[in-house]
Amino acid sequence: MELTDLPNIGPVLEGHLRSVGIISPESLRRCGAAEAFVRIRAQTDKTACLHKLLALEAAVEGIPKKELSAEKKAELKAFYKSLA
Repeated sequence: MELTDLPNIGPVLEGHLRSVGIISPESLRRCGAAEAFVRIRAQTDKTACLHKLLALEAAVEGIPKKELSAEKKAELKAFYKSLA
């Protein structure tokens, strides 16, 4: 399985993940969305926004981004704000 086989992961996000050492769906799941996002933001895309974090979490869960629960979205939004 490739990263782009996961929901929400297109070629650009796949490139960002690969550039920070996340090369497979399994490595993304092990790393987790928050850590992957922090790596991407620090190393390849300093403008990475909340939508990218949500997309990563949904990919980890194997669902489209719009299906994330309200609780998970709130949790991720709080995490995102803590990074600023």
